[in-house]
Amino acid sequence: MLKLAQINSGVHWEGVKPVKEKPTEREILEENKKIRRLQLMVNLVMNVISQGNLPVEEASELVASTKRAALNLFPDKELAYDLIYKPKLQRLMLEVYRIV
Repeated sequence: MLKLAQINSGVHWEGVKPVKEKPTEREILEENKKIRRLQLMVNLVMNVISQGNLPVEEASELVASTKRAALNLFPDKELAYDLIYKPKLQRLMLEVYRIV
């Protein structure tokens, strides 16, 4: 909930984050590197699972580990992970192991 607070004779909205300045070139490159790392990791996990050689428990643990690793790279982006990667991994688990 947003609350209006008086701070130093100015107005401040509690709960509203300040607008961040434009990211630097270095920050953009670092973000792109983390995105590529995540994409590679998900692709590798999907390739290993798609081979069908793992027991379902190990495949499920790989999926869970992938989510933990993604959230370590992007701590506040669980919703993005759930929208982008979770459906892909669920479809693969259903296809290979006939489970969701």
